Amino acid sequence: MRKRGPLKGSGGKQRRSLAGKGATPPKEMRHWYKERVRAERAPAAPAAKPAPSRQKRSDDAPEYIGGRNPVVEALTAGVPASALYVAQRIDSDDRVRTALKIAADRGVALLEVTRDKLDRLTEGAVHQGIALQIPPYDYAHPADLVTIAQDAAEVPLIVALDGVTDPRNLGAIARSATAFGAHGLVIPSRRAAGVTGGAWKTSAGTLATMRVARASNLTAALREYREAGLFVVGLDGEATTELADVELLSEPLVLVIGSEGKGLSRLVRENCDVVAKIPMQAAAESLNAGVAAGIALYEAARHRRR
Repeated sequence: MRKRGPLKGSGGKQRRSLAGKGATPPKEMRHWYKERVRAERAPAAPAAKPAPSRQKRSDDAPEYIGGRNPVVEALTAGVPASALYVAQRIDSDDRVRTALKIAADRGVALLEVTRDKLDRLTEGAVHQGIALQIPPYDYAHPADLVTIAQDAAEVPLIVALDGVTDPRNLGAIARSATAFGAHGLVIPSRRAAGVTGGAWKTSAGTLATMRVARASNLTAALREYREAGLFVVGLDGEATTELADVELLSEPLVLVIGSEGKGLSRLVRENCDVVAKIPMQAAAESLNAGVAAGIALYEAARHRRR
């Protein structure tokens, strides 16, 4: 039997590896200590503020018209104004100088403000360094529009808006109504565009002379117009009668314009004497409410000239 030789050992290496490494170092000597202290001493980051919710403008709040051309047009047209705001160090031109002169002649307050202030007043709209503050609009009663026509010894022509929510459309319709001899506009008091700064701007000052009435119930207002002897003609793209063929356009008339998306509401349609359409190519599904009103008012004016 072969004799085994001595086993190779570790030479004590294992025993040395098991030996303790000394006392645990204090935290001040740890590699992470300085970073933690620095983080604890740093001021806490402020909590992100939620975006302010846009509050609904109250009916008695002033409106603002921004932009050099719209401001000059409004002042020239005699739009009632409370104050004219001009940005500091504005790059003046003929329009600014004209606005300042008219405002001064009319006794309108002139206020120099920062552009940030103008941004807030006009709610971020393009103002070109100038804005006109106008008081809340004084709405008429629907019956007042008939009185306006009677006082002028003219056949009444009134435009009613059903579900038009864009103030720019309201302003554009006011402009067309003025051009074609209408005696006023009727809008619902809820869920509809009112006479705001955007409407004033688009109307190019015509809202200073074109009266706008508010009806708490548009359907009831249309019934009252019919009882007073006016005919009600509604515009709807799905109607079978073309607008040019409606003989009632030369009579005392209420022309109803529906919203671009939904058209006439059911109750309003039921209170129309005639529902007519503007013929157009099939590629165009519908017309903008302002464009449709302009075409319809022109057609009514054409019938009245016969």
